[in-house]
Order: sequence, then structure tokens, then C-alpha cells
Amino acid sequence: MKNVMKLQFSALSRNESFARVTVAAFIAQLDPTLDELTEIKTVVSEAVTNAIIHGYENDPSGIVYIEVSIEDHLIEMLIKDEGLGIVDVEEARQPLFTTKPDLERSGMGFTIMENFMDEVEVLTQPGRGTEVRLRKHLKMHKMLCN
Repeated sequence: MKNVMKLQFSALSRNESFARVTVAAFIAQLDPTLDELTEIKTVVSEAVTNAIIHGYENDPSGIVYIEVSIEDHLIEMLIKDEGLGIVDVEEARQPLFTTKPDLERSGMGFTIMENFMDEVEVLTQPGRGTEVRLRKHLKMHKMLCN
């Protein structure tokens, strides 16, 4: 049976830690290793930060949406904004590429996501927003009941 959590919040940088901790609390029911949990929290941070800084350009009126589902050993996450979108996804996915060098952005967000997740899919349309779909199979140690 699929277990789903949905969350939405204002595109404020201070909400990034809220998103990371909330997703971590939801997936804790799978009893992930500390490394698995850290990787997922890092990926959520990167995707949410991208939505806030690049999607909405720090416009607090924007909304970031997160949906996380768990089924068996698979975690699927969708992190979405309705902001500017990405003009060239392939370029954006290149290590060290950033459109915000003045903000000391490292340009490693997508690279980090790709290293920590099994699958990363980016769906975007300029002027309409971006969806980042992430999948990871956890090595199950034990599963807590309900």
C-alpha cells in the first residue's frame, strides 16, 4: 500500500530546513540508515533551495510543493514550483553551472541530487515552473508497522 504525504509552504529560505526535517520524519518509518537519511535530507534541501532561489528568485509569494510517497522499499519525491522554469535543463544539470554566481551558488544542486538518488527527472517549462521527481530504493533493515 502506498503511503503519501503532501506539503506546501511559502518560498522563503527559512522554510528549507522545515521541508528537510518534515520529509525526514515521514520517511523515518522505513528505518533508513543515517547515511540514507542524510542523503535524502540533502536532496530535499537542494531541490527546495533551487525552487526558492531560481524558480521564484526569492519572491516569498511563491509556493513550494512537496509530495512524498513510500511503497515497499521505494521513496518517490516530487518537489515543484510554479516559478520561472528552466530555459536549458541540460545546461542547468552540468556540474558548477549557476545562474546566480553573485549569490555564491556552487552550481552542484542537480549533481548532488543525481549522486544521492537512483533517478532524477526534471520537468520544466519556462514561465510555468519546474518539477523535480526523485526516486530512491532503500536497503531495508526493518519496517515499522503502521
